[in-house]
Amino acid sequence: MGQRVSFTLTLQLALFLLLCLCESYCAPLIGTKDSVLMEIKSTALAPDISPSGDTQPFIPLLAPSPLTTFTNNTVPILSGLCTLNFSAAESVISITATDCWASFAPYLANVVCCPQFDAALVIIIGQSSKYSGILALNRTHSKHCFSDVEKILVSQGANDNLQNICSFHPENLTQASCPVTDVDEFERIVDSSGLLAACGRIDPVNECCNQVCQIAILDAARKIALNGMSNTDGASISPDLSRRIDDCTNLVLRFLASRLDPSSANSVLRGLSNCNVNKVCPLVFPNMTDVVKECGSVISNQTSCCKSMESYVSKLQQQSFLTNLQALNCAASLGMRLQKANISYNVYNLCHINLKDFSLQVGSQESGCLLPSSPSDATYDKTSGISFICDLNDNIAAPWPSKSYAPASSCNKTTKLPALPTATSSQSDHCTEDLMFTLLVIFSLVITMLL
Repeated sequence: MGQRVSFTLTLQLALFLLLCLCESYCAPLIGTKDSVLMEIKSTALAPDISPSGDTQPFIPLLAPSPLTTFTNNTVPILSGLCTLNFSAAESVISITATDCWASFAPYLANVVCCPQFDAALVIIIGQSSKYSGILALNRTHSKHCFSDVEKILVSQGANDNLQNICSFHPENLTQASCPVTDVDEFERIVDSSGLLAACGRIDPVNECCNQVCQIAILDAARKIALNGMSNTDGASISPDLSRRIDDCTNLVLRFLASRLDPSSANSVLRGLSNCNVNKVCPLVFPNMTDVVKECGSVISNQTSCCKSMESYVSKLQQQSFLTNLQALNCAASLGMRLQKANISYNVYNLCHINLKDFSLQVGSQESGCLLPSSPSDATYDKTSGISFICDLNDNIAAPWPSKSYAPASSCNKTTKLPALPTATSSQSDHCTEDLMFTLLVIFSLVITMLL
C-alpha cells in the first residue's frame, strides 16, 4: 500500500514538473471561450532586431484542451433537399473547416476564414453545375443547401456562426439580379476560352497589379448583365446595372470553378480575394476623445499622450489578425483620423507605435502577429493542432500619413512592407519536439526514483 502511494506521489510530482516545463517552453497565444489554447514557443517572441533584419518563420500552434476534441466526430444530419454534389469539393470543404476553426474564426475572419468560406461555396455550386447545367440556386433550394454546408463544416470543427461572422446568407447562392444562369447560354454570350486563358492560373502578386483575370471576369460579367437589355451599345453604368454586374460576377466565378479542378479553383479564388482584402483596413476605430485630449494641439505631457495612445491601440489589438498591407492601411487610416482631430504631431514616432501593434497580440510578451499579404491556409495536425504562418519579428514603425497618402499596395514599389516569414517544415513541430524530449527526461527521473 505504501509503495503504491509512493508511486502515485512520484507520478504526480513528475506531471507537475512537466506542466511547469511546458509553461516555460510554450506560452499561450490567446484565450478563448471554448477553453482552447493557442500555443507558441516563448523563447522566439519579438527579438530585438532591426526592421531590415531577416525574419524567422513563425507558426502559432492551436492545441486542443484536454477536455475537448478537435472535431465533433459526428455525421451531420443533412436536409436531404439539397442536390449539390458536396463530395466533388470535399478537399475544399476540409480546408474551409480548418481555416474557420471554431475557436479562432472571428480572429481570422477577414483575412483567411471568410475568403475561404466564400471560395468553397463558389466551388461547390460550380462543380455541381457540371451535372445540373445551372450556375445558381433558387431561394428555397439555397436555404437548404446553405444549411447543409454549415452543418458539414461544423461537423469538421468549423465555427457554427459563419453566417454572421462572414455576413453571408443563402441569397448569395442565388442568381440575384443576373439574367443568365444556364451554362449553355453563358457560353454563347461569353468567350469562355479567353476567360479560362486569363484565369486558369494566376500569380497572386502580379494579378493584383496587372488585373488580367479580374478584367476578364468583369468583361464577362458585363456581357451577361447586359443580356436582354435594349440599347446595350454604350449603355451607361446605372446603379441597377452596376448591381447586376456584381451579381453576374458571382456566376462568372462559379463558371470558372466548374472548368477548373477544385484545388486550382480554390487557388485562383483566394488569390483574387487577397487583392480586395489588402485594399482596406478591417478594424473598427473606437472613440478617440482621450487621445485628442492628451495629444491634441501642443503636447504638454508626452507620457500622458503616449499612455492614451497605448490604451487606444490596445483596443484595436483585440479585434483581428491583419496582413502586413492591412496594417499599413490601418496605420494610415488612424493617422488621418488623428490629424482631422487636430493632432498634427507624429505620435506614432513619439510613442513608438509599430505596424504589428495594430494586429492581434500574441504570447506572454504580447507581440503583434502580422500575416503575409497572401495568407496561407491554416493546417491541422493531430499532434500539434491548428497552425498558420505568422510574423512576430518585424519592428517596422507605423508610418505617419502625409497629405499625398495613397493606400498601401504591393504594386507600389516604394511601399515598405514587413519582411515575410519563410515557413520550414521543421519549425511547425519545434515546440512539440522539445516537449517530447522533456517528457522522456521526466519519466527517466520517475523510474530512477522508484528503483
